[in-house]
Amino acid sequence: MKVYILLFCVLFLLFSCTATATKKKIEIPLTAVKKSTKTNNVHILKKQFVIKELNDISHKVWLYLPPNYNSSTEKYPVIYMHDAQNLFDDATSFIGEWGVDETLNNLYNKTRKSFIVVGVENGGAKRIEEYTPFKHPKYGGGKGTIYIDFLVKELKPYIDANYRTKTDAKHTAIMGSSLGGFISFYGGLKYPDVFGKIGALSTSFWFSDKIYNFTKENGNLQNTKIYLLVGDKEGDSMVPDTQKIAKLLLETGFANQNLKTKIVIDGKHTESFWKSEFLEVITFLYTIKQ
Repeated sequence: MKVYILLFCVLFLLFSCTATATKKKIEIPLTAVKKSTKTNNVHILKKQFVIKELNDISHKVWLYLPPNYNSSTEKYPVIYMHDAQNLFDDATSFIGEWGVDETLNNLYNKTRKSFIVVGVENGGAKRIEEYTPFKHPKYGGGKGTIYIDFLVKELKPYIDANYRTKTDAKHTAIMGSSLGGFISFYGGLKYPDVFGKIGALSTSFWFSDKIYNFTKENGNLQNTKIYLLVGDKEGDSMVPDTQKIAKLLLETGFANQNLKTKIVIDGKHTESFWKSEFLEVITFLYTIKQ
């Protein structure tokens, strides 16, 4: 009898431990996974690009095609953008996406205006060196010219060869925010025969004073359109730096009607701010009436 009682106790204890362990396992909270928000006309190219002499990162390239791309034979203007992780999909974004695809789909539905958007992913920890053409004494960087040359000499030819694009400068834009705005401004002035439209949003002109001499030397452009956007809650130097660049452009002979500078009250250095202003940037650069 004692043997049966002992065996019962052992089985009871084993069952209790197993049940407790199972219960604890079930109660462990699962890490939330962001839901993908990109539209069906956005995909990532199978081909990835390692940019020679820049770094050893294989850069993914996101592609937005117009809603009518597959049902037409027409060619489209192209917008080259940076930080592709933040442009189309909340699941890959830092703190929210720009909603580029939804915005352009809505614009097409209203106006029948269509664009191809090419978004290059940043190199994570290497982002500073990719988006800065000049070195900073504290933050380093300075390999932005290599990155821009890659866009002009390798990526754009690949896109033009494989998709129906309008290849001339008046139909080609370069756009970004923060350091992405910095490299867009630099790239547009360096290659005005490639990029005829520049969207420089919340641009980090503070990164290097060399951008001012560069503007003086390259700003006398008559056919390029530039949209400078900044919020007054982005930092002490952001508004005056942007105003200084706008003034320098006009002093060099830049066409006044092709420049727009917008300072937004309460505008902050966030993806939600750039998302809210993206449509207006596009409609100015491409002269779209809604």
